[in-house]
Amino acid sequence: MFRSLRRALCAAAVALVLPLGAGAHTAHAAESGGVRAAEAGAGYWHTSGRQILDAAGQPVRIAGINWFGFETGNHVLHGLWARDYKSMLDQMRSLGYNTLRLPFSDDILKAGTMPDSINFADGKNADLRGLTSLQVMDKIVAYAGQTGLKIVLDRHRPDAGGQSALWYTSAVPESTWIANLKALAQRYKGDSTVIGIDLHNEPHDPACWGCGDTTRDWRLAAQRAGNAVLSVNPELLIMVEGVQSYDGANGWWGGNLMGVAQYPVQLDVPNRLVYSAHDYATSVAQQPWFSDPAFPDNMPGVWDRYWGYVFKQNIAPVWLGEFGTTLQSTVDQKWLAALVTYLRSTSAHGADSFHWTFWSWNPNSGDTGGILKDDWTTVDTVKDGYLASIKAPGFPGGGGGSDPDPDPGGGMATCSAAYTVSSDWGGGFNAEVKVTNTGATPLTSWKVTWTWGGSQRVTSMWNASYTQSGATVTASNAGHNGAVAVGGSASFGFGGAPGGGATPAVSCAAA
Repeated sequence: MFRSLRRALCAAAVALVLPLGAGAHTAHAAESGGVRAAEAGAGYWHTSGRQILDAAGQPVRIAGINWFGFETGNHVLHGLWARDYKSMLDQMRSLGYNTLRLPFSDDILKAGTMPDSINFADGKNADLRGLTSLQVMDKIVAYAGQTGLKIVLDRHRPDAGGQSALWYTSAVPESTWIANLKALAQRYKGDSTVIGIDLHNEPHDPACWGCGDTTRDWRLAAQRAGNAVLSVNPELLIMVEGVQSYDGANGWWGGNLMGVAQYPVQLDVPNRLVYSAHDYATSVAQQPWFSDPAFPDNMPGVWDRYWGYVFKQNIAPVWLGEFGTTLQSTVDQKWLAALVTYLRSTSAHGADSFHWTFWSWNPNSGDTGGILKDDWTTVDTVKDGYLASIKAPGFPGGGGGSDPDPDPGGGMATCSAAYTVSSDWGGGFNAEVKVTNTGATPLTSWKVTWTWGGSQRVTSMWNASYTQSGATVTASNAGHNGAVAVGGSASFGFGGAPGGGATPAVSCAAA
């Protein structure tokens, strides 16, 4: 009842609202416990009470983004018709998102399912050419792991035709659902980039919780599927969403976890269960709490009742797997500000907080829009800015290892930079700069400078930070890509306006 609008794949209008004061695009705070937060996150994860811990027992916080498309008729992530997938993942990482929720439908597990609408022009997505949808997912997982992004796979739909209230349909029975979940668990076994599986997206009426009817009881179905997944890979987190209605209380699809108190999910492997809720604003649908005279002060009580108590009573971790809004109305702006406060800032609480993945990266979610604007490149800095206080440190990339030490012999660190315009449409352009370590000692950080001959200005940048003074731009590495081995390279990209003009001379220096 609430979600058909949001699944319409039309371009969302860009909200015109005043920016918040806090708009930094990086994770700021260290987690508690005396350990540098940036070191946390290695290996598979497990739970302890309301927290999620990494393989070394350090607390971690999921602070991520949804990127949809595999669940649609395209059978692949949306936006690859505009950009290279690596630049997308790099940009997510540079904005401070540390986890990617990846919706899919069972269609992509059918033999020979091929993706549609991938742009291969100008070298984009070159290594995806000829691959099946599932093989493209392999590439996404592999590159995400290299950059330090974790992934939660989300069984979003039984087929590309649309969502289902129950976890099965006449065309996709429970046996197929479970077999496909097990196949994915097996496919990525041993790769701790994939930390968990969200068993089914947004169960809703007639799904029940604890009613005992095996054809409708989502709690029992989640136990069956969760245990099947763990029988293949006991290291995975099992994400179990709520339902719509419980004991007369009606809420968002997948957003009602009230039944957990009396009927908890019981898995065969301990410390693997994460409960998940979804919560939305008026751009998706009206709810009675939005018209309460006490709004928005009433919202913490609403959230406590439906899902927050699970965290506050130390039952299990709670992950807000989806939340979003166009931000066009004052009500929605107040809702998001209140929700971010409720989720607990990283600076004050570290990883002892609610986990989250924002809906969505995509701009073409009809009733929420996305972090990206309609050009699939420019960041909605207002929307992204609301999330700044709850972003969290990133995780080590699959490349592994600590930053290399400087050359003990005192060799000079040097680098070069190559500037390439990837697209130019007259009113704007996208470019990439590749930094290469040309010296005899590893780089620990770098800085690139160029001066345009025209009036160009940077409009957005990913995988680096920048300053611009007149026509001169200075770009410095992001936190995760400053270390470059001898002979190795790192890249960053940016959007600019107006057209790209002549290619400027670029200088690179070890910073």
